[in-house]
Amino acid sequence: MTEPFRQWVIEDRFPQGRPPWEEVGAQMTTDVHPYEKMKIRLLNASHQALCYVGMLLGYRFADETMADADIRRLVEGMMDVEVTPLLPAVPGIDLAEYKRTLVERFSNPTLRDQLARIGTEGSARIPKFVLPSIVEQLERGGPLRALTFTVASWFRYLTGEDDAGRPLPINDPMADELVRRARAGREDPGPLLGMRELFGDTLPSAPRFMSLLQELLRAYWREGPRAALALALAG
Repeated sequence: MTEPFRQWVIEDRFPQGRPPWEEVGAQMTTDVHPYEKMKIRLLNASHQALCYVGMLLGYRFADETMADADIRRLVEGMMDVEVTPLLPAVPGIDLAEYKRTLVERFSNPTLRDQLARIGTEGSARIPKFVLPSIVEQLERGGPLRALTFTVASWFRYLTGEDDAGRPLPINDPMADELVRRARAGREDPGPLLGMRELFGDTLPSAPRFMSLLQELLRAYWREGPRAALALALAG
């Protein structure tokens, strides 16, 4: 066994009947959307938060990345401060316990979850898992530092090399265009944000997001990933 965690949430709409799945631990609900949003915004977004900075710091696996106290603080802070206030009440779920379970799962050395796998197809994952929370926090005037750092980490990663010149694995159907724009922009997020099919119109025209993203990218390029991470945590 790699981990004890299991969770099945099933929308209970079966016009011709169904097996009694609740008897073996499935949670039946009339609306699966709150559970889906919880999972995407907490689990999937946290994967994105840890994987790119982890690879830029030379880590290969999620558990060793989460053993880095700064990255763990980043992930926990993002979940608690920036994402949880955006979530609706989720029936039958204790969010504090759910987040504790996520940290345990990310830190589990038995899983050996590869960062390269977690970072696959960022062009599909970042817009779905991370950007909606940033947009909502901009609308609220709320905190978005860790979320924005996740975008900055992805932009730095997309250049294809870390500070030591080691190649970074980029597995993405849009890889050629993403790498070209990341290398052209470096400290300037403009070329990548110009991909409106990924970023839309709201974020590139949001001064607070743009200023913070530029600040974090400058730190990445001028001082390295550890300094950029420290800056993200300093807010």
